[in-house]
Amino acid sequence: MKIYVVAGEASGDSRGVELMRALRELRPDIEFIGAGGREMKAFAGDAIFDWADEAVVGLWDVLKKYGYFRSQFNRMLAEIEAAKPDALITIDYPGFNMRLAKEAKLRMPKLRTIHYISPQVWAWHRGRIPKMAKFLDLMLCLFPFELPLYADAGLRAVCVGHPLLDSLEAEKKEQVRDASLVALLPGSRGKEVRKIFPVMLAAAAKLKASSPSLRFEASAASESLAEVMNCIITERDLGGLPDPGCTVTLRTARDLMQRAGAGMVCSGTATLESTFFGLPMVILYKVAWLTWFVGKRLVKIPWLGLPNVLAGREIIREFLQDAAKPEPIIAELSRLLGDSSVREEHQRAQAAVIASLGERGAARRAAEAILAG
Repeated sequence: MKIYVVAGEASGDSRGVELMRALRELRPDIEFIGAGGREMKAFAGDAIFDWADEAVVGLWDVLKKYGYFRSQFNRMLAEIEAAKPDALITIDYPGFNMRLAKEAKLRMPKLRTIHYISPQVWAWHRGRIPKMAKFLDLMLCLFPFELPLYADAGLRAVCVGHPLLDSLEAEKKEQVRDASLVALLPGSRGKEVRKIFPVMLAAAAKLKASSPSLRFEASAASESLAEVMNCIITERDLGGLPDPGCTVTLRTARDLMQRAGAGMVCSGTATLESTFFGLPMVILYKVAWLTWFVGKRLVKIPWLGLPNVLAGREIIREFLQDAAKPEPIIAELSRLLGDSSVREEHQRAQAAVIASLGERGAARRAAEAILAG
């Protein structure tokens, strides 16, 4: 059995390798080819093209790298046509992967097309669901509330649960939080880091001025992002404020989420990971103005952070775009660090969100659904 698999960024790479392992356990004869990141490549070898570090977010950033993505799109299509796989599995990264699945299905009508991790169509673009039903054979969802959306359009969907529960449980440690340590988690995409990390550093500098005992540590998702973050630290104008002395470590996010007394977290997968570990935190997000302008008109829900979406209320304060400024961020972090009752209520709400995600074993259930046909 031959499967072509495509993941487009770091989080998709992690989900991809989990799924590939589960599929291989059920069907040892499966051959994997495709594109992903370092984890998928380490598992399947040179048949996987590593491109996950090229991921971008937002309309403007995609336009600037259009030539690169177009060349990869054409390369993958040609590879799919030549390999004639039994199935194409696209993982997250819907802006690219939905187009790839659609074109592959057009060229190879008998190709079985599967998408793992339903795009957030409940937040925006619900009108895309009937279109997806025309070229996808199976949608693998993380949340039960997504299933009726696809059933109404005639697209077969299976809820497999959230894969983070397995990987996070394996990394859970019993340790006391360091109340003097603040985590800075600016995301896994270069554009996010360049927009958000300077805001985090500015907030850290002002926190340091008022609370000299605080320490700051940032986790970088890759070597290249660590270089970017260290350059930002070196070149940042602190306006006379004390240097917060932020240390950049490599791929330590999940450890840091468990050690820190509080954190500043970029909206994305890290917010759910931090919620799992009970990190008292604020959510930040900044993108190019054009991306924000367009997105605000499309998004149909009042919150961006997934923990807030799942809770149905703002359990974690969000500071987005123009609101992502040091002063309000500092005020909320000071409440979390300084008031045990506020912190405990915050963590109780986080625990309730995680409990709503159900049981572990998502990758195994996803693999079973794929092999069931």
